[in-house]
Amino acid sequence: MSSLNRQNDRPIRPEVQKRETLLMWKSIVVASLIVIASALNLAVSMNARADEPTGEYYYPKPGSHEAYKSPARTLDEVGRTKRVGFVIGLTQQVLARPHEVAVAVFTAGEDDDELVIVSTKEGRLNTVYRARALFAIMTAIARTMPLFTEFGVEDTFTFFDLAKMLGFKTITASDGDEFTHQVNID
Repeated sequence: MSSLNRQNDRPIRPEVQKRETLLMWKSIVVASLIVIASALNLAVSMNARADEPTGEYYYPKPGSHEAYKSPARTLDEVGRTKRVGFVIGLTQQVLARPHEVAVAVFTAGEDDDELVIVSTKEGRLNTVYRARALFAIMTAIARTMPLFTEFGVEDTFTFFDLAKMLGFKTITASDGDEFTHQVNID
């Protein structure tokens, strides 16, 4: 972003430039996430209450786990409200499209810092390989987003890094029947 006002070539005050930069990044993140949701047929936002146990309420106990150490940092001013708003925005965009809902995406946990993806169709998302395939598709889409290209990380960051930037600590994928895979993001 230039430090000169293009209309009269006067310097932009630092606080105005900072606010404009923050608004630009917020817009890029929201637009990027909408693209991911639309491409993956993600829908049906449900928000877990903090007093409900997440595991075994929305999905079976995880049978497989992995840890991901992200080089990304959580964006400033990202918290529970923004994560819930992100998922609600995704759901509204997806439900506006004329296609069948394949999975439900929602937040869970006390701070809504768990991103949960549960299949709504029998026999889908029922192996660790299918979960990883879904994450690979989400990574391919995330790498085309302005947020990644602006930071110059489109060839190195993954969907897990995008989740870290939004403050998610866990991503859980389940078939909603017997299979659940959980990724812990550090």
